[in-house]
Amino acid sequence: MNLTSPRRTGSNDDDTTAPVELPHVLVTVGDDGTLTATVDGTPFASPDASAWTRATFGPLMDTITKDRTIAVRVEVRECDGTVFTDILPTRKPRRAVAPSENPVPETRRSRHARRAPRLAEVTAEGFVPGEDVAVATIVSHTDATGTGEARALIDLDDRPDGTH
Repeated sequence: MNLTSPRRTGSNDDDTTAPVELPHVLVTVGDDGTLTATVDGTPFASPDASAWTRATFGPLMDTITKDRTIAVRVEVRECDGTVFTDILPTRKPRRAVAPSENPVPETRRSRHARRAPRLAEVTAEGFVPGEDVAVATIVSHTDATGTGEARALIDLDDRPDGTH
């Protein structure tokens, strides 16, 4: 008894399908911290004719990847000879939410979810280019006991959204 499904053929099953290739970004770091970038061997200059630097590595990658809509293979060659290689994937596109045909009765929670976000900017320096950086809000402090245990009490009424 054969429990496997029969193989289905599709439009991509022919032998003429081209292999997937990522653009190759080569970034060379100079002794003075300036960056020289090429994409598939073609020089990639700064749009404002200034030199790319370590501080502009993020904007350089955003420019090359068209704000992360194109995946690329990145190779960074440091001035001391070390080489770093990574693949920058595309960002997942955000799906637009279609308006509901059947209106839902408004609740306190839905009114809260609909309000415009109030944003605060957090900036810092000294990170490795491309490093994942987490931002957290501290809601309480406490000290560890002599046995290394800690306990913190959080007043849920002090939370901005009143949730727990």
